[in-house]
Amino acid sequence: MSETGDGGPAVRRLAEWNEENLIALAEEYETPLYVVDLDRVEENCMRLLDAFPDADVRYAVKAHSGRAVLRTVREAGLDAECASAGEVERAFDAGFPGERVQYTAVNPPAGDLDLVMERWRENPGLTITVGAEDTVERLRERGFDGRLCVRANPGVGAGHHEKVSTGANAKFGIPIERVADLATRWAADFDLVGVHAHAGSGISGEDLSAHRELVSRMGDLTREIESRAGGLEFVDVGGGFGVPYEEDEPPLDLDAVAEATREALGEVEATLAIEPGRYVVADAGVLLTRVNTVKEARDATVVGIDAGMTTLLRPAMYDAYHAIANLSAGDDAEEIDATVAGPICESADVLCEHRPLSRPDRGDVLAVGNAGAYGYEMSSTYNSRPRPAEVALSGTTVRLTRRRETLTDLTSLEQ
Repeated sequence: MSETGDGGPAVRRLAEWNEENLIALAEEYETPLYVVDLDRVEENCMRLLDAFPDADVRYAVKAHSGRAVLRTVREAGLDAECASAGEVERAFDAGFPGERVQYTAVNPPAGDLDLVMERWRENPGLTITVGAEDTVERLRERGFDGRLCVRANPGVGAGHHEKVSTGANAKFGIPIERVADLATRWAADFDLVGVHAHAGSGISGEDLSAHRELVSRMGDLTREIESRAGGLEFVDVGGGFGVPYEEDEPPLDLDAVAEATREALGEVEATLAIEPGRYVVADAGVLLTRVNTVKEARDATVVGIDAGMTTLLRPAMYDAYHAIANLSAGDDAEEIDATVAGPICESADVLCEHRPLSRPDRGDVLAVGNAGAYGYEMSSTYNSRPRPAEVALSGTTVRLTRRRETLTDLTSLEQ
């Protein structure tokens, strides 16, 4: 593993977690169970700050919005980028001051705008990013005249899956060719502080051409706005830095990404801003699950577990790969061709198919790697299955940060 500055190893593989400790956690807190290592979260923050020393680094809260994670991120020095009013509330609850919170409104419901307006009046340093002229008018109607950032749609996207490629998707931002005119006009009524764009999620270091093109276009836009409407505080080029989900996939060369970003941006008065989310928390989390069924099928052994697509949606949603290990198997255990399936009544409810796995027995504990980003966040109660518990590790301390939901919790809102 390569070392980078004070940020720890460049990637933490599933095999590097302490198996005995994970099994003990599964025994004490039961399964399914999310485990997040706050020390690793801090290491990832430090590596980002080392690679982008002159940038504003803003954590994309949607990757993992747990209070313990947000406090760790805040203490490490990252700001909070929020995609909803709920995430804004979580950021303030975790101790972020208004000047370190950015709300990026995407087709915001009225309730979101109302709540964010309340928080803005209490915290005028809050920045609001808009991706539509209509949103600006809705803010104006609510009396907003504060810190405004304009989201551009640069017409170029990137990411690990089409469902997370945002840069060219019409849903996100204002066409870049219209932004300078609008921003110049809005500068008269608002405190115009920045421009924003986001290519997508899971950007790979193997081909940075789309990322470079987006950043280059944002540099041109920034220079045009600066010449017409005055200086901007920042130009935000999003995050989406990928992590190696597969065991043999190399870690992202973050220094190379940072250098490519600065070169593509060019000379601007504004400060560069980035919005990493996945990179901060993905390899800081694992999901623990227990085997409940082992079934010999026609072409594979189906390993039934107590976690499924309601616990970890990414494999069903994105065909995402997550490393899986049998923690209970001995070193000399036979490997089998396994399909690991959950308890949900859907054919998509599989974590992997035809994957080598140490032969499991009923009751064995499996670990699923890189589960810290968009794991718990995308969990659901479909099939009336309660969401799992989560524990956080910090040094030698283990703390239950989210209790396991119960069936009573699921019906508590019903009238």
